[in-house]
Amino acid sequence: MEPNTGISVVIIAYNEANNIGNCIDSVIEIANEILVVDSFSTDNTVSIALNKGARVLQHHFEGHIQQKNWAKDQAAFDWVLSLDADECLSQELVANLKTAIKNGLLYGKTKGYSFSRLNHLGSSPIRGCGWYPDIKLRLWDKHCGVWAGRNPHDKFMLNDAYSLGTLPGDILHYTYPDLNAVKQQAIKFGKIGGLALKKEYLEHPGLHRGVIFYLIVKLLTAGLARFLRNYVLKGGWKYGFNGLSICFWQTVEVSYKYGFALFGKNSIHSTT
Repeated sequence: MEPNTGISVVIIAYNEANNIGNCIDSVIEIANEILVVDSFSTDNTVSIALNKGARVLQHHFEGHIQQKNWAKDQAAFDWVLSLDADECLSQELVANLKTAIKNGLLYGKTKGYSFSRLNHLGSSPIRGCGWYPDIKLRLWDKHCGVWAGRNPHDKFMLNDAYSLGTLPGDILHYTYPDLNAVKQQAIKFGKIGGLALKKEYLEHPGLHRGVIFYLIVKLLTAGLARFLRNYVLKGGWKYGFNGLSICFWQTVEVSYKYGFALFGKNSIHSTT
């Protein structure tokens, strides 16, 4: 293989001792480098990663977008496969990646590849509730784009000059061991999203009145719209109580985000 044309698998982690081993094991067949960027874990995440042969760097966490942009720049190879520690590749996706790499994946005009992500509740895959196919752009040439979006919902943005491809197979996501974890994540992400909104809009003080009206409308409507979409249209009802609970906490996350932006500490509303 020519210099710098391998794949760096870059994994961000914090206290992921229960997941990091499976994540690393799933990519060994396609990785030329496995890089774990750790936010100073207090469990065995680092030692497990090192024992699995990964290169480990530690970096203070300033936000999902900031951490992932820093991490990609540390990769030894131009092509980066980005994963969270609670994700791993399905056998189907590994097989398709191996075939694609053999057939010149890294040398063509396409500079980014998307995969579907299959989210799990415990060990059960959930293909409804808006959780699937959950398309993610995760394999890309690091010189051809950046992580962007609004924390905590980061996304890699490939420059418009480059084409995007897809490969069959799933990223398996094991972030929710039970419904309580769904609840805790919804509250956590709602607050992070609210903080990101406040930061974004407080930087433009002349927009405050219009922004407040917009946020009030979103507070009153966005959560309900999310519930109806994911429970009714996206098949959450097929999963019984679990589906109802997942869609309910999605509603809470969305509503909490706009509510926190309006009424949380140092809120947009309190500055006007």
